[in-house]
Amino acid sequence: MTSIHPAKERIPIHLLIVDDEPIIRLGLEKMAEAYFPSFTNIRTAENGLDALEEIDAFEPNIVISDIRMPKMDGLALCQTIHDKHAHIQMLVVSGYNDFEYAQKCMSYGVKHYLLKPVTEASLYEVFDTMIKREAPGYIPVTRYVEWIDRMEQCIWSLQTDELNGLMDQWKAYCLKASLSFYQLRELLNECTDMLLKRFQARHFVPTITLQGIQEGNVKSALDAFDDHLRQIAAGLLKSRKGNYKDPMQEAKAYIDCRLSQELSLDEVASMVGLAPTYFSLLFKKMTNETFVQYRINKRMCKAKELLGVPHLKIIDIADEVGYDDYSHFTKTFKKIVGTSPSEFRTSLGIK
Repeated sequence: MTSIHPAKERIPIHLLIVDDEPIIRLGLEKMAEAYFPSFTNIRTAENGLDALEEIDAFEPNIVISDIRMPKMDGLALCQTIHDKHAHIQMLVVSGYNDFEYAQKCMSYGVKHYLLKPVTEASLYEVFDTMIKREAPGYIPVTRYVEWIDRMEQCIWSLQTDELNGLMDQWKAYCLKASLSFYQLRELLNECTDMLLKRFQARHFVPTITLQGIQEGNVKSALDAFDDHLRQIAAGLLKSRKGNYKDPMQEAKAYIDCRLSQELSLDEVASMVGLAPTYFSLLFKKMTNETFVQYRINKRMCKAKELLGVPHLKIIDIADEVGYDDYSHFTKTFKKIVGTSPSEFRTSLGIK
């Protein structure tokens, strides 16, 4: 059996420095840049809100944060990291008067605390401790569940191009996480099981040749998972026997037949079997309009048709296309069409 020595492999370590004072932020950054072994990536943020954006963007392993900052202070930042990104290690730096705040940070999983001014020696000592704790091969549960959500929706709606792109991103992400073959195999088998259970809940039981990922390397494991996804998609298409309707066409037909009703995005997403967030993104991509814009434009098109019927009152037409408020209808119509309903009717030669 081949021995595995993860300690010999370079583990990517990303660092985020959060402080609203530019001089302190720059000083910490310079000290971090001189540290050995070097960090793979070092970024900075001026406050807690900016820090959360950076965390979503590049997933740091270590966050250094001040306590007192505008918009979101260090205490709130530590709490959010503890709740949503538990794998991130935190180091709090603060003035002597903020010690009570620093103690509260400890309850959010902060294990390291330094007083300002921070010295190079004290910072490096903490870095040494934190980096020794960094284990290779970690993917947050929330992250891979998010991937599973998106893969499920792509397969269910048979969006092949979307699924291909998603798999390319997934493979790149797994490779970047430096997972060992055995870690990756366990993760991918678990993801496959989750997907199968989700499709069974949708009353679809994939009939695929599901062989567990055997011995091999990381690439072979990812290729096997890719093959599992394609088998599921092919089985789904076959089970529908060519009767499958594009979810966006179904959604638009559903909206078009109910222009007088106040439909919610969640309701239409549920009707086509998609998650609301994914449905909203997919609808905008496929129609070049948001759900709300599409419905308004369809209502106005219907209103123009009805305005061509002489005996219909404009107030009744407004109600027919879902507007109880006549004033709101006329303003919306003029904004979309360019004229008021009565002017539009006049242009048709109807008095």
